[in-house]
Amino acid sequence: MKIGTKGLMLKPGHFGLFRRVSPYFLFAFSLLLFSAAPKHDYHVSVTQMQYNPALKSFEISIRLFTDDLEKGLSHSNGMQRIVIKNGDKNDALIEQYIRKSFVLTDSQKKPASIHYIGKEQEEDATWVYLEVPIHGPWDGYRLQNSTLMEVFDDQVNMTNVKYASEKKTFLFKKGQTVQNI
Repeated sequence: MKIGTKGLMLKPGHFGLFRRVSPYFLFAFSLLLFSAAPKHDYHVSVTQMQYNPALKSFEISIRLFTDDLEKGLSHSNGMQRIVIKNGDKNDALIEQYIRKSFVLTDSQKKPASIHYIGKEQEEDATWVYLEVPIHGPWDGYRLQNSTLMEVFDDQVNMTNVKYASEKKTFLFKKGQTVQNI
């Protein structure tokens, strides 16, 4: 090795070890690179609940990170790896999972009927669409939003509720999964 005015100069013999190691290194590196799921430092979902007076129901959209939802579904499905894509056959699993973690109850603590509309996957997020008919007065309703909290201790579920001219935002986290809305 010689350091000259043109920078660092290496002789051809210095690459012998690299030639022997490089195919293995490149193979291992490519496995690591392509098998790693996209990572993010926070675990959050955003839910929009908007009351439609013509239908007398809440129209609900839940935005979840796709890789987080896949982990949640895999966890609740005996650790079988679930992959979410548009046109897949995972709607029944998603519906079942959401029905357990997203529960709206009336003043008599009776669960509201949740109609699963479907899901839509885009880049790193999956949207889940629901509809919940509301019969009678809105007072006294409670919402449980514990989605993905069994998988991530730092999971936060932000829920925006719009009913008539009233808008409220609720934060659900571990230890605080049910709130009066």
